Amino acid sequence: MSFKRLFPLLILVFGLFGFTFSTFAQEGENAENTQVEGGEAAHEEKKGINITELVFGHVSDSHEWHLFSLEGEHGHEKEIALPLPVIVYRPGKGLSVFSYGKFHHGGWYLDSAGNKISETSFDGLYVEKNMKEKIKADDGSPVYDLSITKNVLSMIFSVIIILWLMTSAAKKYKKGVIAAPKGFQNFIEVVIFFIRDEVAKPNLGKKHGKYMPMLLTVFFFIWVNNLLGLLPGGANFTGNIAVTLCLSLVSFIVLLVRANSHFWGHLLNPPGVPTGIKFLLVPIEIISLFIKPVALTIRLFANMLAGHIVILCVVSMIFIFSAMSKFAGIGFVPVSLAFSVFMFMLELLVAAIQAFIFTNLTAVFIGQAIEEGHHDEAHGEAIHL
Repeated sequence: MSFKRLFPLLILVFGLFGFTFSTFAQEGENAENTQVEGGEAAHEEKKGINITELVFGHVSDSHEWHLFSLEGEHGHEKEIALPLPVIVYRPGKGLSVFSYGKFHHGGWYLDSAGNKISETSFDGLYVEKNMKEKIKADDGSPVYDLSITKNVLSMIFSVIIILWLMTSAAKKYKKGVIAAPKGFQNFIEVVIFFIRDEVAKPNLGKKHGKYMPMLLTVFFFIWVNNLLGLLPGGANFTGNIAVTLCLSLVSFIVLLVRANSHFWGHLLNPPGVPTGIKFLLVPIEIISLFIKPVALTIRLFANMLAGHIVILCVVSMIFIFSAMSKFAGIGFVPVSLAFSVFMFMLELLVAAIQAFIFTNLTAVFIGQAIEEGHHDEAHGEAIHL
């Protein structure tokens, strides 16, 4: 096996080892739980690893990009993370822009009214870290978060990568060279022809050319972000339901805007159906129309989130076994890494498949909306004759 073929495998193995090491570093973390007694905060330390917090901490969005953890003083861990810009708007105080590093991570206490107040905050703000990280005001006033989070930064990276890849391939065509494409240009051309011949033409017919830019953008955007999420320390961008919802809404809006009279006629007044049945059928058809973007949203979100969670849970099993016995934990390391490599390779395939499915369903839904009624008309004329 040549070094060029072996190099990606080595990167994968070392990446998984690095992720396992960074995860193992959290095993000795002392989690601080705060209890309120007589208005004073009392802290209780809890040793061990919290699998739920670990897994959802890696797949959820954040205002900082966590890299790894180091052993600090007094047994406490020191997190090495890239703080991201915090942009918040508060009515009466205006727009505030500062680094996430300004926040001092501390505990919290309850005031006399039972309100949760941060012990260490910045400029009257504190971060509430639950399933979803939120920035809130100490006084309870509304805060509109416009920050560049981990997912947003990952999206910017993906857009830059897509622009660079496509412009690099397009430059060769602008030169007017008639030679056969090779290398990366050949790969891009194969993917574009595949989307055109297997997705656009069968579902959109003669009008496929109008929708090719949209379909290609959706496919490459989802595919690149799926792959970026598989990198060690990467952001789970397409595993965020808000992201998949926005992508689905784009497809849904195009469907509604481009839908013709034939589509709306069959939706709101199905031909050849008794009037009494229409009162039952039309609401079902309208509901099915709105179920389409919901299906697109949940399909992509669930598949990408589940893949990340499975890999993280398999790696976390090392620490579950090590809690029983260190020998059991060490013995399970090869099994966990082998299964993680298998799941990682499977996720590489899923990343492309999910991008294809989303693009194909988008083309199917738009194709149903722009389909002409000549088939029904011809069928009706044949019956009349």
